Amino acid sequence: MSTTISQALLPEFDHEIANTRKTLERVPEANPDFRPHPKSMPLARLAGHLAEIPVWAAMTLSQDEIDVSPANGQQFEPQIMKSRKDLLAKFDQDVKNARAALASTSDDVMMKPWSLKRAGQTIFTMPRVAVMRSFVMNHMVHHRAQLGVYLRMNDVAVPSLYGPSADEGGM
Repeated sequence: MSTTISQALLPEFDHEIANTRKTLERVPEANPDFRPHPKSMPLARLAGHLAEIPVWAAMTLSQDEIDVSPANGQQFEPQIMKSRKDLLAKFDQDVKNARAALASTSDDVMMKPWSLKRAGQTIFTMPRVAVMRSFVMNHMVHHRAQLGVYLRMNDVAVPSLYGPSADEGGM
């Protein structure tokens, strides 16, 4: 019996989700407007964006394309953290849905093209497996790293993710 693409991705997905949740658990609620630079997202938006990435996994696996700004349709509503408890509850539900979608997606579907569009213009098209690795998991790692900087700048202990952090396990 050969391993499917989904079976091969699930351990990485689970690992990155666990690390993301560990980071989201530490987001301080007291400073939602904090940003390290005027061009940076506010803390509450960055936490919300990181938490909403599992939604993109489910959409990638169930639709051929997403238009984040359709001409005659519903605009994408960015998630903004109101409370850590609510953020984590929504994250957990979205992860459950994303994981179920990933576990049940065939290799044929994983190899079909998926497109991200804005106002009808294609931003990119890739096979779903590539979207899952880059646009979902790598994107999650990218914003989790940004959030780690925000945590450090707010004097919140940065969790150990791939090994000890300066706050946990000493480096």
